[in-house]
Amino acid sequence: MIIVQLSDLHVGSQFQPEAFETVVREVNGISPDAMIITGDLTNEGLVKEYERCKELVSGFDCGRIMAVSGNHDYRNTGYLHFKKYFPSEPVNELGGGVVVVAAGTSRPDRDEGEVGYRQNLWLEKTMKKHEGRVKILAMHHHLIGIPDTGADRLTITDAGDVLRTILATGVDLVLCGHKHRPWAWNFGGLEIVNAGTACSERVRGLFENTYNVITIDEGSGSVGVDLKVVGGRRVPISDIVTKYTRHGEE
Repeated sequence: MIIVQLSDLHVGSQFQPEAFETVVREVNGISPDAMIITGDLTNEGLVKEYERCKELVSGFDCGRIMAVSGNHDYRNTGYLHFKKYFPSEPVNELGGGVVVVAAGTSRPDRDEGEVGYRQNLWLEKTMKKHEGRVKILAMHHHLIGIPDTGADRLTITDAGDVLRTILATGVDLVLCGHKHRPWAWNFGGLEIVNAGTACSERVRGLFENTYNVITIDEGSGSVGVDLKVVGGRRVPISDIVTKYTRHGEE
């Protein structure tokens, strides 16, 4: 099974249409089973941005497209538009023993993220129902700080509680966005993967526009994550960790 993770499209003033066209062409070329967009589909949460983004996303030839909202999507009461243009179920069974659960971490007119007590309880109960499956959690805000992103007060405010839930329920993979900086934290049975921005002009440092390609072996349940540079190379995302340098020259 192949799943593509896009993040931080920022349709609006930061959007680069040429980069997005390349993403569509590349993604359609690998024919993924599903796609997960981990937030900030729009830049200001405006209805014209949502309309344009919906049109653009329809260009993907993909069996299932799931989207979670980002802090930019919630600007200007944009959360009302998000529900209209990108409705999705919080629990998505993809077949082959794979389930994707979405957690909403965005709040109106706030940049920091929060899962919240009630949603965390729901998350724990939901993940326990899917024992024996490959369990993927998708959210916008980053769960753990990321190198080279400066002073960080914008992780999920209740990250400790969420991490406890994730570890206690055997989640295999957490997909985040928000910081426009690809990275991966590997905790043995759990991997937390952060996506870069697929097509925004606001890339970090020496990084380019990127997205992630997730491959799941339905027999063994093993999960592999590759970093795909838009218009460029595809490498295991672990390479940017093992080959890390202070200035991002992976």
